[in-house]
Amino acid sequence: MTEERTQDNMVASESSDSAMAPKTDAAEAPAKKKKKIKNQILKGRASIQCTYNNTIVSLCDINGAVLAWSSSGHLGFKGAKKSTPYASTQVVAEVSEKVKKYGLQELEVFVKGVGSGREAAIRALANNGFNILTIKDITPVPHNGCRPRKPRRV
Repeated sequence: MTEERTQDNMVASESSDSAMAPKTDAAEAPAKKKKKIKNQILKGRASIQCTYNNTIVSLCDINGAVLAWSSSGHLGFKGAKKSTPYASTQVVAEVSEKVKKYGLQELEVFVKGVGSGREAAIRALANNGFNILTIKDITPVPHNGCRPRKPRRV
């Protein structure tokens, strides 16, 4: 019985040794670097949110998965400079640089907000080589809204 146990242990150790052997052989062989290929996405969506205080641009694929985003605050603009048209063009330039690896060409643009960088951001998208298919304004508009405050008595 002891001989069987020792044989079982030897068989188990041999199998673990043989399992380790291919790993060492693979380590000795020169490792080839595989170039990571990003999925080529030809059509996508651009969401531009322009408020009085900031401009946020995000580029997504058709399903809504975000490929790249940036904002004027993220770029280092502070205070009133964040909502300027110049800041929005800089934001679009950075986002388009991030998205180049995906090969994005055609965009549907969705603009939200009332900031001053709306038109500048759309023009910057067109100038950075994107083909703009549609432009849609999705700014939320209240349908009568909430109840106003009572008038002040003087």
